[in-house]
Amino acid sequence: MNILNGMHRFGLPTDVEGRSGGRNLVMAYERLVFRKHAIQRVFERRINDADVRHVVKNGEVIEDYPDDIPYPSRLILGWCGSRPIHVVVADNHNDRETIVITAYEPGSDQWEPGFKRRKKS
Repeated sequence: MNILNGMHRFGLPTDVEGRSGGRNLVMAYERLVFRKHAIQRVFERRINDADVRHVVKNGEVIEDYPDDIPYPSRLILGWCGSRPIHVVVADNHNDRETIVITAYEPGSDQWEPGFKRRKKS
């Protein structure tokens, strides 16, 4: 693991093929970067980096945030065993990297069964 400017970088495949349902582009770039905030949150939430990498590699994009600044981002749902995990990632096109913003276990109080849709308030 390399630490560069408060970020951790991991190499992953650039695309995910063969998944049904949802959008296939989960990771735009080979380089996966964990921001300091993401590292703190996954530690606090007892989510390990292998789980985050699994979700980013194999998960399903359930929400897109194309107007996010400084980079467009998206919410990915993945499963680690029976545990649902949401990971928010963004693409830094200039540096050709996918950035992990945060990760958390979605709660049934805010998400519909299956954790793909938010409950309406």
